[in-house]
Amino acid sequence: QVQLVESGGGSVQAGGSLRLSCAASGRTFSRYAMGWFRQAPGKERESVSAISGVGGVTYYADSVKGRFTISRDNAKNTLYLQMNSLKPEDTAVYYCAARPAQLGATMTSQYDYWGQGTQVTVSS
Repeated sequence: QVQLVESGGGSVQAGGSLRLSCAASGRTFSRYAMGWFRQAPGKERESVSAISGVGGVTYYADSVKGRFTISRDNAKNTLYLQMNSLKPEDTAVYYCAARPAQLGATMTSQYDYWGQGTQVTVSS
């Protein structure tokens, strides 16, 4: 079992930055690939970024490439998402997710554990 708790969301103006964190329970964090997803009102949950268990392989959706950076600190059991140059279309609830595999994935069905989500609101 893995429990995930996100933090760091908030309201910012376009062009601003936020850093999301996802704290994971357990002692085998490095055995889990992690992902960030987001869900805007009326839309399906979509993949934003993913990272392998040891952090060497990352994935970014085209919409965030060059603006967002995913990272993890396995010693602290924590996943991060640095979000720069935020746009109003980045407004959504952001979720972190874990899957018991080394490589990340982009489909919600491929993840076993989810956090409760943190709201990110970007105003123009």
